[in-house]
Amino acid sequence: MAVTIYITGVAGFIGSHVAEALLLQGDRVVGLDNLDPFYDRSLKEGNLAILSGYPGFHFTEGDIRDEGVLRQWGDGSPVDALIHLAAKAGVRPSVADPAGYADVNVSGTARVLTWARDRAIPRVLFASSSSVYGGNTKVPFSEDDPVDHPVSPYAATKKAGELLCHTFCHLYGMNIASLRFFTVYGPRQRPEMAIHKFTRLLFEGKDIDVYGDGSSRRDYTYIDDIVKGVLGALLAPPGHRIYNLGESATISLSDLIGLLERATGRKANRRFLPVQPGDVAVTYADVTRARAEIRYDPKVPVAEGVDRFVEWYRGNLAESNLRGKK
Repeated sequence: MAVTIYITGVAGFIGSHVAEALLLQGDRVVGLDNLDPFYDRSLKEGNLAILSGYPGFHFTEGDIRDEGVLRQWGDGSPVDALIHLAAKAGVRPSVADPAGYADVNVSGTARVLTWARDRAIPRVLFASSSSVYGGNTKVPFSEDDPVDHPVSPYAATKKAGELLCHTFCHLYGMNIASLRFFTVYGPRQRPEMAIHKFTRLLFEGKDIDVYGDGSSRRDYTYIDDIVKGVLGALLAPPGHRIYNLGESATISLSDLIGLLERATGRKANRRFLPVQPGDVAVTYADVTRARAEIRYDPKVPVAEGVDRFVEWYRGNLAESNLRGKK
């Protein structure tokens, strides 16, 4: 039976993939996005063009901080779930703009949760991040680990968002799942993220900046696995639940560049630079809870995922290069 899902940040990388998966299974998607110029607007417009090909897709351009926009969002018909993905993204940019990140990611989330409360939406999903673990040295990261010491404004806003979700659940009986995404990549990935950026630089024959000695490790998670985790979380147990959505494996930055060299057939020119403020040494997801409660089962190892991404990039090479120069 088809359901109606509202999605904030629907034009973004993860949002457009989640929306497309829902539309493919016959559901109705009502999306909201402000098309923030953090990266080239045409990329998000391209994502919307894909979604607009489905009759069940409806879109509003607007900001989650605008209560008037929220009041007018959709047609007032019953909502089966809300997936809140809209946010200012990125650890390093947040260091330069902590107030802007707090405004969108904390105040905006409070407004979205209030809207969901007032609409009596039975299920809410909130996009959190592995960055909430900060500099934790215990690996893999478990949802029960302390996350009281974020090391970037972005991470602090995501932790604050989780606290808001807990509070709304406690006060208003809302069912909310906070999803801690671990470095998501794949087709349509944001251009400033490592795999996309490094691929472009390899094809352009330009230097790749390596912050630190290349030993930092990340748990890279392919977009198809993330989408399945998000859809699974729509059936999470009641209350406020937190889930790691990662591949449950790590790879060093140096080895990741090596995979990209193999996939592209290009040799990287590495330029080593100091570690950036807000960066962490490792991210590594324990997905035991997600496996048990929402049947999360990541299938795409990073080597295969990199090959898939580079194949997609080759197919979009001319367009990608053009956008990368804007």
